[in-house]
Amino acid sequence: MSDERIPETWNGAAPQATPQTVHMSHGSGGRLMHTLITSLFQSHFANPFLDALDDGAVLPALPGRLAFTTDSYVVDPIFFPGGNIGDLAVNGTVNDLCMCGAVPLYLSAGFILEEGLALTDLEEIVASMAEAAKKAGVHIVTGDTKVVEKGKADRLFINTAGIGTIAVQHPMGSRHLQPGDAVLLSGPVGDHGIAVLSQRKNLGFSSSITSDTAALNELTAALYKTRGEAVHAMRDPTRGGLAAVLNEFAGASAVSIQLEETAIPVRPEVRTACELLGLDPLYIANEGKMVVIVAEPASMEALDILRQHPLGREAEYIGRVCSGNPGLVSMHTELGGWRIIDQPMGELLPRIC
Repeated sequence: MSDERIPETWNGAAPQATPQTVHMSHGSGGRLMHTLITSLFQSHFANPFLDALDDGAVLPALPGRLAFTTDSYVVDPIFFPGGNIGDLAVNGTVNDLCMCGAVPLYLSAGFILEEGLALTDLEEIVASMAEAAKKAGVHIVTGDTKVVEKGKADRLFINTAGIGTIAVQHPMGSRHLQPGDAVLLSGPVGDHGIAVLSQRKNLGFSSSITSDTAALNELTAALYKTRGEAVHAMRDPTRGGLAAVLNEFAGASAVSIQLEETAIPVRPEVRTACELLGLDPLYIANEGKMVVIVAEPASMEALDILRQHPLGREAEYIGRVCSGNPGLVSMHTELGGWRIIDQPMGELLPRIC
């Protein structure tokens, strides 16, 4: 048998240097793809369910009712003050489960990578996802990676799905508002949308505002534990902002909602940026805030529970649910008049999440 060494490549060419950007070969199912999965995704997301590297995750039986959600993230730019597309994807999916009355447990993550994406950027995003998942107490248990040609995507898109167990026993959701309910808001609106907009080159303004992206599971768990039976609905006001959520609630429950403008928290810098851009803070996306509809007798206790947590320190009682005028959302303005808060029309802020 010859002692001649096997060449590094089948055709005798010199070995290639480690790539610094995503190549089409990273999605081919071959050696580069395997290396990407094991050295990047698996190394950051490691857990017993994922480490099997099968086509899906085999999970233990879960008790009671389950909540399931899915979402896709195409935010532009992929890095913004206070976060990036990775932690946004984890936090957003965790929050969607929380708003269903669930305790989030498991996530999946699918990546659409554009050829030419810097691997250092990808690793930073994956590391931030791992950190966000750890902070929220969830596992990323399965995923997928696809690569498209340069110019066929915008650097990186992420799709996530999540599973959790229902933590409340009573019916809860947008169809369960009752006249007399209180409307609580966990903190100032508009931070995320303005933080992302401040990084878009064609807008030409700078801002110190950072995104509010955060997982809300600790905040919702505190409500479930103490006054869960009094919570009639929850929603995180993402695309379309506070205005979209309240219009959806009012329409689904055939009630009206009255807000108090002076009670709605908006940071001065967000208000200034909105005036500069001709935007309304009530329609700006948020990624770490929630609207809570709670029975009036429990409203002050629920508000106190929110304020005891860092993510709810600036929570406010902003309005109430009323009978009559089904689907109408109105606001008592600072000047003493009334203003109708319509459902958002069109896409005001594209690719904000």
